[in-house]
Amino acid sequence: MTNQTKRVTSQAIEEILEKQFDVLDHGFIRVVDYMGDDSAIVQAARVSYGKGTKKVSEDAGLIRYLMRHCHTTPLEMCEIKFHIKMPLFVARQWIRHRTANVNEYSARYSVLDGEFYIPSAEQLSGQSTTNGQGKSDIKLSEEEAQKVIAILENDSERCYDNYKLMLNEDDEGEPINPEYQGLARELARMNLPTNIYTQWYWKID
Repeated sequence: MTNQTKRVTSQAIEEILEKQFDVLDHGFIRVVDYMGDDSAIVQAARVSYGKGTKKVSEDAGLIRYLMRHCHTTPLEMCEIKFHIKMPLFVARQWIRHRTANVNEYSARYSVLDGEFYIPSAEQLSGQSTTNGQGKSDIKLSEEEAQKVIAILENDSERCYDNYKLMLNEDDEGEPINPEYQGLARELARMNLPTNIYTQWYWKID
């Protein structure tokens, strides 16, 4: 089926539109929508000039000039909307450092899936002595790494089991104990670890 449109399209983004790129063990990222291309940026920068009044080479030069001199307002004429699934601790770190329009899967309305990010042994390192926010290049020993992984797996499973118990719901949404009311979802979620997966729609300029 061929769709006709008068809007500006980007061939590079069209090629990956709705294509899912897997990340980590359960995560993914995909582009679900976008608006504008380079012509929208240069049109906004020139204001009085319409599309096609300048050569492509001149457009590229103007964009490089804007970026070199930090004139970023024209760049906001383009937008990309993503659908992303990631561990909760990744999501929280990301959203703290960016300004965006975000609609996240809500654990106040729905029960979260029991999916958790468990790193491989190769990803486990000690704390950096020079960077207070990062890990060092020295990997944990195989024995210590396996202990850490076992703790993460056991705690994740235990917390999720307790989450379902507090909700008083089994995997089919039926009461585990008919005599219990079950805790509200917005309260039961607070015991979940930050390596549980969440997902959201994220739009940024």
